[in-house]
Amino acid sequence: MTSSVLSLGLLTVVQAPFEHAFSARNGAHLAVQFNGSKVTAAQAAATAHAAGVTEASGPYPIAAALNTTVGTDCPKKDVAGRDNGPITVTTRPDLGSTSGMDQLALTQGRWPTGPGEIALPWQHYATVCFGGSVVFSSLPGKPSFKVVGFGGSVTSSATAFATADGFARLTAAGAKSGKQMLYRFAKAGTDADIATGKQAVAAAAPAGAVEGGQSYLTAEQQATGNAKAYVPFLIAFGILGLFMSVLIISIVVSGAVASGTRRIGILKSLGFTPAQVARAYTAQAMIPATFGVVLGTVVGNLLAVPILDGATKQLGAASATIPLWVSAVVPLGALLIVGVTASIPALRAGRMPTVRALVVGRAPRAGGGRTAQRLASRLPLPRAMSLGLAQPFARPARTVLVGVAVLFGVVSATFAVGLGTGFNRYLDTSTSGFNVASEIVIPTAAVGVPWNRYGPNDPRNPHLDAAKVAAALAKTPGTKAAFGWGDSGATMVSAPPGGEPARVFTITGDFSWTNMELLSGRWYSAPGEAVVGDKLASAVGIHVGDNVTVMQQNKHLSLQVVGINFDTNQGDYTVMTDAATFTAAGLTPHIDQFNVELASNVNGSDWSTSAAAALSPLNASVESNNDGTKNIVVITMGVLVATFTLMLIAVAALGVLSMVMQDTRERVHDLGIFKALGMTPRQTVAMVLTSVTLTGLIAGLIGVPIGVAVEKATLAPMGNAIGRHLPPSVSHVYTAGLLIPLLAGGIVIALLGALLPAGWAARTRTATALRTE
Repeated sequence: MTSSVLSLGLLTVVQAPFEHAFSARNGAHLAVQFNGSKVTAAQAAATAHAAGVTEASGPYPIAAALNTTVGTDCPKKDVAGRDNGPITVTTRPDLGSTSGMDQLALTQGRWPTGPGEIALPWQHYATVCFGGSVVFSSLPGKPSFKVVGFGGSVTSSATAFATADGFARLTAAGAKSGKQMLYRFAKAGTDADIATGKQAVAAAAPAGAVEGGQSYLTAEQQATGNAKAYVPFLIAFGILGLFMSVLIISIVVSGAVASGTRRIGILKSLGFTPAQVARAYTAQAMIPATFGVVLGTVVGNLLAVPILDGATKQLGAASATIPLWVSAVVPLGALLIVGVTASIPALRAGRMPTVRALVVGRAPRAGGGRTAQRLASRLPLPRAMSLGLAQPFARPARTVLVGVAVLFGVVSATFAVGLGTGFNRYLDTSTSGFNVASEIVIPTAAVGVPWNRYGPNDPRNPHLDAAKVAAALAKTPGTKAAFGWGDSGATMVSAPPGGEPARVFTITGDFSWTNMELLSGRWYSAPGEAVVGDKLASAVGIHVGDNVTVMQQNKHLSLQVVGINFDTNQGDYTVMTDAATFTAAGLTPHIDQFNVELASNVNGSDWSTSAAAALSPLNASVESNNDGTKNIVVITMGVLVATFTLMLIAVAALGVLSMVMQDTRERVHDLGIFKALGMTPRQTVAMVLTSVTLTGLIAGLIGVPIGVAVEKATLAPMGNAIGRHLPPSVSHVYTAGLLIPLLAGGIVIALLGALLPAGWAARTRTATALRTE
């Protein structure tokens, strides 16, 4: 119930804020930026007639990826002067217009009316400094604008809005001005549709004029991705839980009917009608089911609160909760399923003739499983075990129910083990790369300063002298390998304006020992080459062989993409290139940290003492590496998976327990005879446990492939929800070491469920058992 409420609630709520805002503001499916030197306004406007375009707006002037700082007039002095990151500025004829495409929404303050004013989304400025200024630090003269409003576009077509005169101030100061067009397409439901539309627009413009494009699907993923990542596995567990619930209800009510056959006869002899008997047994299932659905609904709503908070805050909307209709429909639907499932055996009890109910015996019908008993007796097994092997054939329908219960338990266990292993490998992979090191070396001035306290272009952010530090480390005994890296302060011109900015990392030295994974292509090896992060490549549509333009302090550099990597553990949108590439192009590489791998026989403390003597004159210090950073979303998912799995396995074992206990009680007279003939308690336990072993083995052989298929169908959509393609190390987790124990999982679940009935059978006295006939 919890997983059903949570999955349906997330599907409903997560999407709603973005869809409502997109529809209300007539959002653009695609915003395309054209190189202002390669296209005229008329040529850009003419792309409105490209194939598939149903509506277009623009062109609007735009200046992308301009570095900014918070003005010194910010009342919060520890924030004043800080790096504010790159922003993309545009202007519109009427910023507050309530008609046309991509209507802007104001959340605080007002729209700018003069050349010295600007408005931008609250995510792109220190909120405590509202009313202060933002300084375009990468432009000559560092023009400053007063922040008079928080607001923006639902699809993040730009991240700052000025008047026409205000925009002219930026271009006069040296900002490169491009042209932006906004489009809506006849087909825009998938990334492939948007890519087709972008290609049509590019074909209608002069060659090489398109610099980049922002899809509304990227903006949607930025707002809802983390929350939507929960949905696939919650749906899987919800379906498994629903089928398991139906099965257990059927088992429990059928068991109640079978064990209460004589009681049913007494009730009917006292005048109870078939309908009254059916209602009585249905109520036995409905009462605990009602308690369960209420508790599950409450827990599902509580778990949804932290998940939904991030998605709604991204759009500036109020915190959302699961809709009341979901909290009503799902429990009512579950109770309806419970009622229908319970009513089938209950109606069978109601229709049972009174005389039959009063005289029915407890032992299986004559002849049931006799052939299986004869065949099993020929096996080279102890007699108690051969009796147990034949027992399932005496009640085939009951055996099928036991098998199905075990099957769902095995499917759940296989699914969960694969998903949990995938989560752990995702954590390991996403915390490798720049986070792998025995020891790290950072500027002495950065010791004790929180990571990313100051932006890469903040003058208070110190950097290392890469050549000298590398030489010092190479001379220090015990150093096996080292590489330096840092955020260059550059950004990619065509990166999505919304969300976190694209970060360009400059690297010196060999980092192959960190085991960063490539999804395609190769690592850079020559000047002018770069490797782009998977999420950035997916958002922009970058492929190996494409060129991207990065900009540092208003200087542009073209890089050829030679590889797509999975993760650097330093953000969603990343570009990696050699520091020498920046130096050769006249840009400034930043090296903020060296990661050092020590030889296997080297003591870290002794090495640090030795290295400190060589590094101190270079204003560099050794720090121990803390690689404990974990993705809270993945950790939360892992906890949920473990919880749901234990619940489903427990329910499966309880289903086995119920059926075996029912079967054992019905055969208690046979047990008395066996005990009278000399069967020991240990042999009794062996017989009962053996009766479920074959069923558990078959269920395991069937359930493991199904569980693997469910995991494969779940993990990829989870990666897609957060805009990532998962590498083989994460998506291919099932090995022989995992599958072999899982194949035996069916036997384990069956034996766990049969332990209590086996113990009860072993403790039953011979005389008591014989008197039950």
